[in-house]
This record gives sequence, structure tokens and C-alpha cells, in this order.
Amino acid sequence: MAEIKSINELLNINLDIPNYQRPYKWSIQNIQDLLSDIKNAIVDAEKYRDGFKYRIGTIILHENENEYFNIVDGQQRIISLVLLKKYLEPDFICSILENEFSNKITQMNIHNNYMFICEWFAANDKMKKDFIKAFDEILEVVIICVDKVSEAFQLFDSQNTRGKALDPHDLLKAYHLREMKNYPYEMEHAVTKWEEKDTKDIRKLFDLYLFPIWNWSHGIKSRPFTAKEIDTYKGISESSSYTYARRASKAMPYFQITEPFIAGNDFFEMVEHYLYLLSDIKNEIARKSEFEIIKGILNIKNNSAGFRYTKNLFYCALLCYYDKFHNFEEMAVKKLFTWAFMIRIDLENLGFDSINKYAVGGEGNSRYTNEIAMFSKINLARMHNEISGMQIKARRDPDSPADPKWNELYNKIKIMNGLEVVSNE
Repeated sequence: MAEIKSINELLNINLDIPNYQRPYKWSIQNIQDLLSDIKNAIVDAEKYRDGFKYRIGTIILHENENEYFNIVDGQQRIISLVLLKKYLEPDFICSILENEFSNKITQMNIHNNYMFICEWFAANDKMKKDFIKAFDEILEVVIICVDKVSEAFQLFDSQNTRGKALDPHDLLKAYHLREMKNYPYEMEHAVTKWEEKDTKDIRKLFDLYLFPIWNWSHGIKSRPFTAKEIDTYKGISESSSYTYARRASKAMPYFQITEPFIAGNDFFEMVEHYLYLLSDIKNEIARKSEFEIIKGILNIKNNSAGFRYTKNLFYCALLCYYDKFHNFEEMAVKKLFTWAFMIRIDLENLGFDSINKYAVGGEGNSRYTNEIAMFSKINLARMHNEISGMQIKARRDPDSPADPKWNELYNKIKIMNGLEVVSNE
């Protein structure tokens, strides 16, 4: 049975946190997002009136033998809402507050999040009454209550593996469409263009290119692009008065991977822009005769993970360079290629962790022929010839690959850089 209830109605249910639940892990960032969402909902309710509601999720409950309702899904949100309610109304009591939270992680997060709520309202004191009212009149949840534990877990599994496990790119799509609510025509156009694209291409764009480049350019090791990372691509509100936001607004529709953009329609324009740009740079390599050696190496039929990582590292470096300078100078491209592929020559075993370290500068690893933070260099460069003029070594010491199977690759890199090839026979 599913019911829609206000947050106050939810918190007045006799709720219990069963032992199988994981610790409370919501961070200050999660609380900040929650407060921001509620604040936006209050503004929207004032604007649209007519019974405007803001739904903040689905809660799955199972009634236990003590006439309490076990929280199967939604514990993180419920505890966070209890903390917020307790701050707004200090006399508030509910069954969740009767729990003894013995887990150290839970205790730490409850303390940190409650302190942040106090700090947030110190700067937004005038909104207290609006938040109290919102708990009753604006904010709501869908509550699904089942009779059997097995049904609860089956529903939880379907919610989290099929129904709710949205791709981070789908979450970003929903977020930016919401930012366009005042522009219905543009919203419809953005959806149409998005649906025309292959979602696999969009996923690869973020997973393999945009997110790693963003991290590496800031001197940060990359990590999988998941729903937890979408803040990087939420952009800046169109109404923001920040100086950097006004600068970004004037820059549109010119994008930079390492720079912010305006939330809403510009997100969809950005995705389309980089899908085309990535295709363009790959076509340029395939088309131009001066890149025959590079093209030949890229077309080597080798399915090893290390070789795939190396190819992708080159394309990331080239996309980062071209994105900034819109320049395809032969020497710069060859320098980027040599830098990227020398790690394949340097290491016998090559995994993504090694690529990650190499991309941010090698961290003092003497095994690397070129210990250069290439993405940071591109990010900080003022002119393209700062990249084409870099000293990139194409000869190792000792003058042989770490694994003999890469002898041919090593020789091609040396030939491309005008170096003498010594026969190994």
C-alpha cells in the first residue's frame, strides 16, 4: 500500500531502525543539498501557489510485532529530517529520538550534521518559520508499507537496482531540466535533443573524458563517475550574483572542461559540444597524413587493459589541449602522444591506478621517463606553444621497454620524434 504523506505525518509514525540497517552516513554535503532543495521548494511554492508540493523521495516500511514500523529504505533521509525538525522545534519528540545510536560513524555524522544545521540557520534565520510550515504544507514523501519482511526487501531491491538506480547522467538531466522550469519551450527542445543521442556515448563522455580531465587538471586523482560526483556538473544558477557566475554567464556558449557553466540549457549544449569535439579530434588524427605513425599505433589490435588506458590517456590530453586552444599543431599533438604512450613503455604492468598517478604528475616515481603533470600544465598554459615547446623524452634509460613485447611501439615513438632506432637483434 502506498500513501503520500507530509513530513510531519511521516515523523509522527512510530518508526524504528532495525539492526540490519547500515550506519547513518549522510555528510554535511548531503545536508547542505537537502536544505537547499527545501529552500528552493519554499520559493517555488510562493511563486506557483495552488497547492504546490515538493516530493523528497520514497520510504519503505514494514510493520513489526511491536506495532512499530521498521525502516527498510529511507533511513538516511529520515534521520536527517529528524535532526532538522529537532532544531526547528526543540520540544519535538518522536520514536527515532528514542534510539540509542551506538555506532561511532552514526554518532559522528549526527553531531556534525546537526552542528551544520545550526550554522546554516545562523545565516538564514528568517527562514525558520518557512521551514516549519514547509514540513506540514509543502514537503511530502511516498510511504510504501508492506506486511512481510520478504516483500519489503524485494521492493527495496527493485527500487535500488531497477527503479531507482539512475545513471548519474540521468540525474543530471533531471536536475538541469528542473532549472529550466521557466523556459518550457527550451526544456522540450533539450529533452528532444538528449533523447536523440546514444546514452552509451554520453556515459563514456563523462566516465572516460570529462570527469578524469576535470580531476587531473586540478591535480586530483580521478575516480569512478557516480551519482555522488554529480555536483561537479550542476553548474551555476542563472540568478547567482557571484562574480565568477556572472563571468561564466557572459562566456556562454563557449565552454571549457575545467571551468563552470550556467545550469539549465547550457548543460545540454555542453554535452552536445563535447560529443562533437571528441569526434572531431579523433577524425583529425585519422585524416591528416602527418599523424600516420600515431594513427598506426592507435589502430593496433591490442585488447589489453593497459593499452586501452594509454589510448584513452592520449585522447584525454588531446581533448584537454584542443578544448583550451582550439589548435591542432603537429608538434603539440606529437608531444602529447609521446608523453601518454611512454608510460606504456615504462611499465611492465599498467593499470588505471598507474595512469591516475602519471596524469597528476607521477608523484616522484622514478620509473616514469616523463614525470610531468600534463593536465595541470595545459590548464595553466597561456599559449599553445607552451605545450608544443615542452621537453618530452622519447628515449628511456635503459634504452629498451620494460616489457620486450613493446619494442615495436617504442621504436615507432622514437622514429616519430626523430631519434635513431638501434636494432635489438
